[in-house]
Amino acid sequence: MAYHGVLPSQAITSMLARGEINVTDPIPDGQVQPASLDLRLGRKAYRVRASFLAGAGNSVAERLEKFKMHEVDLTNGAVLEKGCVYVVPMMESLNLPADINAVANAKSSTGRVDVFTRCITDNGIEFDRIEAGYNGPLYAEISPRSFSVLVRPGMRLNQIRFRQGQALLSDGELSAIHADIGLVDGPAQIDHGLGFSVDLDLPNGLVGYRAKPHTGLIDLDNINHYAVDDFWEPVYATDKRIILDPGAFYILVSREAVHIPPDCAAEMAPYLAMVGEFRVHYAGFFDPGFGHSAAGGHGSRGVLEVRCHEAPFALEHGQSVGRLVYERMAEIPDLLYGADLKSNYQGQGLKLSKHFKAPV
Repeated sequence: MAYHGVLPSQAITSMLARGEINVTDPIPDGQVQPASLDLRLGRKAYRVRASFLAGAGNSVAERLEKFKMHEVDLTNGAVLEKGCVYVVPMMESLNLPADINAVANAKSSTGRVDVFTRCITDNGIEFDRIEAGYNGPLYAEISPRSFSVLVRPGMRLNQIRFRQGQALLSDGELSAIHADIGLVDGPAQIDHGLGFSVDLDLPNGLVGYRAKPHTGLIDLDNINHYAVDDFWEPVYATDKRIILDPGAFYILVSREAVHIPPDCAAEMAPYLAMVGEFRVHYAGFFDPGFGHSAAGGHGSRGVLEVRCHEAPFALEHGQSVGRLVYERMAEIPDLLYGADLKSNYQGQGLKLSKHFKAPV
C-alpha cells in the first residue's frame, strides 16, 4: 500500500517484516506504538567528553574513538551519572526506502525525569532527524540533568516516527478540524500550529514541581515506586505567577486540554525564543488518540517540562509557552493511544512520570 503522511503502527510492523527496520533482539509487546516505534538501549554505553554529531562522511563509531572516555557495560544494569554525557548503540538499525524519512524524540517518561536524550546517526548533521533512504545504525545520546538513573539493555528512552511524503497540516486545515471536532477545550490559537499556554491557577494551589538538586538514584524500571517528596519540591503560584530560576527543572501543565484525533499526530515545538528564555517539553510526540474520549470529556492536558536559561523569568497564568505542530496520518493506526494500549498519561492533568507514587 502506498502511504502519504506519518506511518501508522501497521505500516511499522510491515517495515520490520521487510527488513527496513532491523533488530538485534526480538521485538517485545508494546514496542510498536500508534505512530512510532520505541527504540531500545543496547548492551554498552560510552561516556563521552562532549556531545557531537557525526557529520557528513563520518560514522558515529569513528567519532566515538575521538570522544569516548570509557566504556560502560549495561548488561547487569549501570548508573548514568547526572551531568555526564553518554552514547549508547540501539538494538534497532534502519535500511529506509528512498521515500521514507524519520524523526526521533524522547519518550514522555524520559523527559519527565529530565533525562535529555537525542538520536544520532552516521553522516548525521542534525539530532533526531534521519534522512530518507538512511541505511545504518542508530545511537542514543543520553545526558541525565536532574537525577542519576539506572539503565539496562532493552530500556526504551527514545522513539522514532516515520514519514512518507508531505504530512504537515496547514493552519487552514487545523482551523477546519477544530471547527468540526475541537482540538482544544476552548478557543484555538492557530498560527503555524496550535498554540498552548501554562496553567498557574489550579484549584488546590499546587501548579507544578521543581526537581530537587541533591537526590537519590532513579531505576527507570521501577514504576509507581518513588516518593514524590524525595525528588521534587512543590511549586505554588503567587497571584497566578511563578518565577523560574535559571538552570532549574520544572513540571507544569498546559491550560488547554488537547485533542489529537485518530487520523492525526502532533509534535510539540521544544523552544520558542519569542515567548521567553526557557525550553518547554523535551519529549515532543503526541500519538493519535491522545485526549480522544478521555475521562471527563475531550482532551488531555499537556505536561510541560520546563527549563529556564539565562535569567530568572516571571511566568504568568495563561502565558503562551509553545505550539503543537499537527501532521496527518497516512492511515488510522490499528492501535490508538489510550484505547488499545496501557497509556500512562491519557486524561492527565499535572502529573509526574510513572516512576513516582501518586501524591496522597
